[in-house]
This record gives sequence, C-alpha cells and structure tokens, in this order.
Amino acid sequence: MKLVAAYLVVFSALVPVPMALAGEIAPADVKYDGTTITTSLTGVPGNPEDGAKVLADRGLGNCLACHVVTPLAKEQFHGDVAPALDGVADRWSPEELRGIVVNAKHSLNPDSVMPGFYSLEVGVNVRKDLVGKTILTAQQVEDVVAYLVTLKDAN
Repeated sequence: MKLVAAYLVVFSALVPVPMALAGEIAPADVKYDGTTITTSLTGVPGNPEDGAKVLADRGLGNCLACHVVTPLAKEQFHGDVAPALDGVADRWSPEELRGIVVNAKHSLNPDSVMPGFYSLEVGVNVRKDLVGKTILTAQQVEDVVAYLVTLKDAN
C-alpha cells in the first residue's frame, strides 16, 4: 500500500496542471470594470462550438428557455421573455458579454431574472446541494462568450 501511495505522489508531481485550472479565476475573485469583465476567467480561449452546446443544453445554460437564437433553430422551445441573441455581438463587446453571463444582475439590472451563471450570489431559497456552486464552469462561460461573439447581424 505504501508503494502505491508513493507511486501516486511521484506520478502526480509529473502530471502538469492544465492551464485552465492553474489560471482559473474563482467566482468570488472575479473583478468587474464597471459592468464588464476584461480578463478571461481561464486564460484559455473559449470554443464557440462548445459554447453553442452549453447555451442550448437545458441542464446547463438553458439560454433558449428565454432567448431566441436563430442559428440554433433546430433546438426546440425558444423563449421570448428576453431579447433575441441574434446580433448580440454587434450590441455588446466580448468583455460586456462575459460580465452579463457571469452575473446579469451586476452587469444589466439588479432585478433581472437572468441568473448569474458564474456567481455565488444566487438569491434566496437555494437548494442545499447547490449552495456554493455555480451554474457553469469558468471555461463554459468562456465558451458561451466565444459563441455569442459569432452572433452578428446579417445586415
């Protein structure tokens, strides 16, 4: 057993820590510049394809519950209680979009019904198993932002 433990210690020292984990900003350490977040949460560029999946996933972003996203028309049940995300990249900078996704209540309006996807300020009556957890990971936020910046007006 001691040999196995020693092997694990040596092996773990040889395995590099991924950049996303090493440079990830914890939710409580996110710094706003007004309503924007100018620094990547991970130091790793977001992947727009992964961002589209997170945005459409009802167990993750669930953005389609409130927003229409025409490029994702194959997904069912787009909501109309929030602005369409078509052309969002023409209305907001990547830094503004990051701020909105992290915590719309800080970046847009304290009364917004949009949840903070990378915030621990989630309101009252939170399920006990979700206290202290974010909806999305830092990398998922970067992926969603990378996807959102592809949504430009066709004009």
